[in-house]
Amino acid sequence: MSARLDPEMEIVHLLRSVALELGLHSARFASRNGMHPTDVRALIALMDARRAGEETTAGRLGAALGLNSAGTTALVDRLERAGHVRRVRGEGDRRKVVIEVDESAVELGWSFFGPLIDRSVELLRGYDERELAAIRGFLTGVRDAADEDGQ
Repeated sequence: MSARLDPEMEIVHLLRSVALELGLHSARFASRNGMHPTDVRALIALMDARRAGEETTAGRLGAALGLNSAGTTALVDRLERAGHVRRVRGEGDRRKVVIEVDESAVELGWSFFGPLIDRSVELLRGYDERELAAIRGFLTGVRDAADEDGQ
């Protein structure tokens, strides 16, 4: 006979299950496209930065992924050879080299992750503003707590 979990622990376990499934989904994408899981994480980080209007240097990308300089160079070289990213000069400082995601990589990602994203958006449309604020607050808090643990 199993003990009934507190509602909070039930949600924590559900979040862990969601994280596991999302990780497996990402790993399937990586495998099908001849990528390393870190390649996928890098592309996500670059797309998030682009959406936020931020330029990403190799150093910033490496820091976000927890890679050293040599590992970051190998990663960017690999992604560049595959046609997923390109190195360009910075907008404000032409001496700075910025890593940009190629549109073909964005399209490749959408072809695989699009249905999951669409389903997630559909689920979220079933919640009112107060509930969305609670979900946003919870997920932001968990993300921030995980980030603190990694520092």
